[in-house]
Amino acid sequence: MKNKSIIFFDIDGTLLDDNKELPKSAEQAIFSLKEQGHEVAIATGRAPFMFEDLRKQLDIDTYVSYNGQYVVLRGEVIYTNPLNSESLHDLTQEALLHDHAIVYMCHEDMRANVPNDEYVAKTISTFKATVIPSHDPLYYKERNIYQALLMCRPEEECFYEKQFHAFNFVRWHLNAVDVVPAGGCKAKGIRYITDRLGIATEHQYAFGDALNDVEMLSAIPNSVAMGNGMPEAKQAAKYVTKSVEEDGILYGLRMLGLLS
Repeated sequence: MKNKSIIFFDIDGTLLDDNKELPKSAEQAIFSLKEQGHEVAIATGRAPFMFEDLRKQLDIDTYVSYNGQYVVLRGEVIYTNPLNSESLHDLTQEALLHDHAIVYMCHEDMRANVPNDEYVAKTISTFKATVIPSHDPLYYKERNIYQALLMCRPEEECFYEKQFHAFNFVRWHLNAVDVVPAGGCKAKGIRYITDRLGIATEHQYAFGDALNDVEMLSAIPNSVAMGNGMPEAKQAAKYVTKSVEEDGILYGLRMLGLLS
């Protein structure tokens, strides 16, 4: 296909609504893109094991997960960027002093450094997840951790930002931030896919709605923020579509001329 395009979709607030449901119009639109020969990929802050069902439903095997730290192209892992283990140890010790729980996430599973934490249960439940991470304070010492969840309030976040320059802290919940390697973002992970496929910049598209989408929406020229998105996402994107509940994915793809 001469003008083959690739379209990256965020999950929460973009493909999925507040009830974590995929609108039928979005599902049909993605299959229409695939039928036309376009590449369809996911770019999310989620762990791979937290959107496996969605990948199967949409028949997608290319994705950027953990905000760019674990990248898969057509079922093959092509890039990984784990958290620095020494810095993660130091972060863990500091968080314990402030009674802030941490969830460690590898490519297969997740564990919490403290048992039965109220904020861990509340934040993980927002994904409609059926499993709450069990307790394993040494989980990060035994494997690569690609992202951590630090349970802290917005007013407490700046302390960690000043102390730990090896990490970026990206807020997605009132009680939690994603912890990723400094400089790591969806846009960087996306480049590993687009470079490998050789798809020209003008044929790259992205849909997103939140703070962790800002770099992606800024880097990709044909970017679309959801109508329900945060102001920062809308400012970064070239276009703004309708909300998820208003068939925003289908509307945006038609606006771009990718679907009629």
